[in-house]
Amino acid sequence: MKITRQKHAKKHLGFFRNNFGVREPYQILLDGTFCQAALRGRIQLREQLPRYLMGETQLCTTRCVLKELETLGKDLYGAKLIAQKCQVRNCPHFKNAVSGSECLLSMVEEGNPHHYFVATQDQNLSVKVKKQPGVPLMFIIQNTMVLDKPSPKTIAFVKAVESGQLVSVHEKESIKHLKEEQGLVKNPEQRKRKKRKKISGPNPLSCLKKKKKSPDTQSSASEKKRKRKRIRKRSTSKVLSEKQNAEGE
Repeated sequence: MKITRQKHAKKHLGFFRNNFGVREPYQILLDGTFCQAALRGRIQLREQLPRYLMGETQLCTTRCVLKELETLGKDLYGAKLIAQKCQVRNCPHFKNAVSGSECLLSMVEEGNPHHYFVATQDQNLSVKVKKQPGVPLMFIIQNTMVLDKPSPKTIAFVKAVESGQLVSVHEKESIKHLKEEQGLVKNPEQRKRKKRKKISGPNPLSCLKKKKKSPDTQSSASEKKRKRKRIRKRSTSKVLSEKQNAEGE
């Protein structure tokens, strides 16, 4: 049974790899139900998932899933510990947290650009994920992990792409990279670069040397000071002589 399961997993992975660009390390988004099922089945996710998928994996979750497990209390304490050891991916619910199922569904919308796997035991979430093309779905049954086969929505999407009716996200990215390499489209990183301000030199007027006063002007200024002193001396001498004459009379 183990060999047949791995064969099916290899086949399904090849389908998602060729049509949607899914690649290693495989990013597995876990919710609380999957962590609880792994705990009950004594499944060592970090060891068994890479063996089953035959490649490097990353166990991921979101803040909303962790917050949901905290509110559920002691019954899911073990599942919370498993989720806390996963890498936390940024979700769009920074201010107002939502349910774990709603959060994981928002992470794989719009073509699943980050190539996430969704690992859940929630039937409602599984049905909604299957309606999103290109999202690998995982679940646990009889204490064994299973990678579900591509959904009818995913297969229909691939057929539409092959017939030329649609363009997949993977193809859009490859076309964009080709255009950037050929110079037809500017790289977004180059657009973000701000123009550096040119370092302006010093003010040319401030660099001018101060003009030295000519000796003629200095001499004229000193002569004026001397004349003022002489006038003051004369005036004081006159005042003293007038006082003496008045006393003598």
